[in-house]
Amino acid sequence: MKQAQHPDLGDISLTGIMGALSDPIRVGLVRLLADGRERGWGELRAPVAKSTLSHHLRVLRDAGLTRTRQEGTRCYVTLRRADLQERFPDLLQAVLAAAEADDVGPQVGLSADPAA
Repeated sequence: MKQAQHPDLGDISLTGIMGALSDPIRVGLVRLLADGRERGWGELRAPVAKSTLSHHLRVLRDAGLTRTRQEGTRCYVTLRRADLQERFPDLLQAVLAAAEADDVGPQVGLSADPAA
């Protein structure tokens, strides 16, 4: 399996970030990952097919919001919180606060079975 490519900090654009956050599932994933913990893809639950969830995770990674790490056949994802704070100070906090206030992405959560 080939390693995921991540944009360098200087290549992360505001329009790319905002485009990636234009979907409630992706906002929900960012809200879930905002706790700072690395999550296995199998832990993530959303009301979409696994292939669609994979697409959403790729959009977030390509925009520079997340970092994906592969270990064998498993993939893990984390939010690039420090990078985003450096590139766009306080943007992530504003997005998270607005998403919570408007209850965007509550359908995204953690699977009861992490091996799923």
